[in-house]
Amino acid sequence: MSEAILAVNVGSSSIKFAIYDAADLAPRLRGQIESIGTHAHFGARGALADTVAGAEPPAAGGHAEAITWLIDLLGDRLADVALRAVGHRIVHGGAEHVAPERIDEATIASLERLIPLAPDHQPRGLAAVRAVTARWPSLPQVACFDTAFHAKQPRLARLFALPRALTDEGIVRYGFHGLSYEYIADVLPGIAGARADGRVIVAHLGQGASLCAMRERRSVATSMGFSVIDGLVMGKRSGRIDPGVLLYLQQHKGMSVSEVGELLNHRSGLLGVSGISDDMRVLEVSDDPHAAEALDLFAYRAAAEIAGMAAAIEGLDVLVFTGGIGEHSVSMRTRIAARCRWLGVDIDPDANATNATRVGTAASNVDVLVIPTDEELVLARATRALLAK
Repeated sequence: MSEAILAVNVGSSSIKFAIYDAADLAPRLRGQIESIGTHAHFGARGALADTVAGAEPPAAGGHAEAITWLIDLLGDRLADVALRAVGHRIVHGGAEHVAPERIDEATIASLERLIPLAPDHQPRGLAAVRAVTARWPSLPQVACFDTAFHAKQPRLARLFALPRALTDEGIVRYGFHGLSYEYIADVLPGIAGARADGRVIVAHLGQGASLCAMRERRSVATSMGFSVIDGLVMGKRSGRIDPGVLLYLQQHKGMSVSEVGELLNHRSGLLGVSGISDDMRVLEVSDDPHAAEALDLFAYRAAAEIAGMAAAIEGLDVLVFTGGIGEHSVSMRTRIAARCRWLGVDIDPDANATNATRVGTAASNVDVLVIPTDEELVLARATRALLAK
């Protein structure tokens, strides 16, 4: 019986997982549950894919039901795999949790106190921890935090212009998608060479979307801030918005705090602007002018934020596209790059059309790369390293 590490990555609209050989971290099974809460569907690939073939997740359940179903599925069908540990993606680590750590009751209690900072994500990540505990009570579990990659940013990059007492309470910019950025930072030297340690902007574009500006492959600035709402236009989230709009909605439109939260997190973004879908693939084939406007706004805001990130690192040597949209949307990469020509970005249409790793032209002053991210591998590495200590 082989030993393995399970990585569980709970996102806003999906749950990804992977099982790695504990000795060499060779992937043995990868999969995901997508479209949770509407028409959930399950897929898997790898050497162990046959063991979970034909499995169907709860069609109408939410994340909690999907997580429980997944853990039970793996426990029931992977009889020849001995799990050594489980690594979890936890979105918010706050100011205290800045490195992977073994999960115990004190850790859970601390992370529960951060739920108000990530009300949609934090409970789902903790639900995965509880599902594993229910199935394998003595199995070691490790928490890896999306905020940790940004924890050593310059102080100015983290500050809001608020009274100092509020800053001291922890109302600062935390940043997210850190596991994805950590993976890109790790593989970048093998692709970009010496430029990897230069002025780099990574665009993680998906249902949730953000940018990270790096120097020496460390986070210098990022577009998400105190919460996952800030920054770019996303699938259902508004991204950056004038705080005065929120005051207006409450004071003059009679909306409650919870109603405003629902609006910003679940009815805005691509879905809100288009009135059609939060799925870029659907919008890209639509002939509805509202779909076109949603796509234009997504690209406009991404390019504007890239300009801001370039200011933070005083230029741009490498631009990386990653995440579901960044890796697969030829059209969106074209739109964003066109707005960044003044920064030295120039895309080769043929290379871009094939989702090549290098999509910049020979004349481009900026290396333009498409690099698939692998958050699950980051989870597995951190989990094995922590257990080894």
